[in-house]
Amino acid sequence: MTNMNKVCVVGAGAIGGWLAEGLARQGCQVSMLARGATLAALQRDGLRVLKKHTDEAMKQEQTIEYKQAVMAFLDANTVGVQDVVVLALKAPALRAVLPGLRPLLGPHTVVLTAMNGVPWWFTHGLGGVLDGATLTSVDPGGELARAVPAHHVLGCVVHASCSVEQPGVVRHHFGNGLIVGEPTGGTSERVEALAALLVRAGFAATVSPRIQKDIWFKLWGNMTVNPVSALTGATTDLILGDPLVRDFVSAVMLEAKVIGERIGLPIDQQPADRHAVTLKLGAFKTSMLQDVEAGKPVELDALVAAVREMGQLMAVPTPFTDALLGLARLQAQVKGLV
Repeated sequence: MTNMNKVCVVGAGAIGGWLAEGLARQGCQVSMLARGATLAALQRDGLRVLKKHTDEAMKQEQTIEYKQAVMAFLDANTVGVQDVVVLALKAPALRAVLPGLRPLLGPHTVVLTAMNGVPWWFTHGLGGVLDGATLTSVDPGGELARAVPAHHVLGCVVHASCSVEQPGVVRHHFGNGLIVGEPTGGTSERVEALAALLVRAGFAATVSPRIQKDIWFKLWGNMTVNPVSALTGATTDLILGDPLVRDFVSAVMLEAKVIGERIGLPIDQQPADRHAVTLKLGAFKTSMLQDVEAGKPVELDALVAAVREMGQLMAVPTPFTDALLGLARLQAQVKGLV
């Protein structure tokens, strides 16, 4: 049986904190790598996660605080080899962090990438003409692939919205879904064991037979609304409520849809179908808009540049994606968010 008791969460932000709290409550020995005010808060006060709860008797919605004592460290050398390493970082932080994670990795350590966008290992096991290709937009020179070899990796798609209230304090807004899968497809003992652990920890976890397809489908919506929100400061309802902006978003999505078909990841929906789902979530700030407002680097490479690069490799014209990337990248440069 695969042992998955020792877990280190790298990235003590919104999603990392949400995952760490659930795993700690389930009984895992959870460590977190953090720095600055977040590290100090975790060491002093523990990890706090605020969740909505509906009191059926009183018909009222309440906020309940879940508090867990976790081990928080600055240096991976202090933590040692883990059974599971959860990467809950934004993509721009990876290049600086991954080479320092070697002390966490033993021969059988699982590295779960709970991140948005196209990860560095995306083409490993993809099949077709891009199988095993290095995407320079997300991993120039293959540095990340060398730091964490693909055989350690399990992919993860997160369907949840969380935000950081203050260092060490996370608010869960909605969603509880986690999709996990082997980069090479199919199933395995380790992915089934990890999914079972996540279910015991209270997450709605499922195993995907082709995790790249789930990553691509989530990206299909994120790659547009995220950068548009960063550019405009608008919430998702306003973005999709403007006919001209909605048509532009749809045009970008149609380009990505063609690329997906060429690389073996077809999407059986139209942009309007995805817009309807997003609008049901109401007015909310995307993670990229939250990063802009917080003065943090934005993850354009994993969400937009990687799609453009794959379009170029597959000879698919992407004029609308190019325009979105150019505008969002220029704004990030002007604001010092790169």
